[in-house]
Amino acid sequence: MARLLGWLSLAMGVASIAIGAAHLVAGIASVPGEGSAGATVDSRERFYGAVFLGYGVAWVYAARQSPVRVVVVRWLAGIFLLGGLGRLLSLVVHGRPHWFQLVLTAVELGLPPLYMWLAGREGKTAEEGVRGSGTTTIV
Repeated sequence: MARLLGWLSLAMGVASIAIGAAHLVAGIASVPGEGSAGATVDSRERFYGAVFLGYGVAWVYAARQSPVRVVVVRWLAGIFLLGGLGRLLSLVVHGRPHWFQLVLTAVELGLPPLYMWLAGREGKTAEEGVRGSGTTTIV
């Protein structure tokens, strides 16, 4: 399970870095279904692209730790879930977005429970391993 969690965390990080970089470089043009929205919205899109790129770096950091930091994975998955809940809120308030945003919503609501489950399994395995060693630190 630890290897799977590590590989999935790395994949999430690399994907987030690529997506963040695309939004940082392309601005509002990177959003499916959007035309020109003006300088303010483009500026905000590029800012959020940089933040999402940094979010991806955090995933890569978590994936490269040995053992994988399950607390970090849980936090990052929780943040991703919060993004999906934000999309649901937008759906309720403003209606149906571009179809691709619905796909992203499903991914953002579906992946976090998988990461939480894997992190929980890995945390239990680590906890069982340290009980016999005399230490109590679980990361």
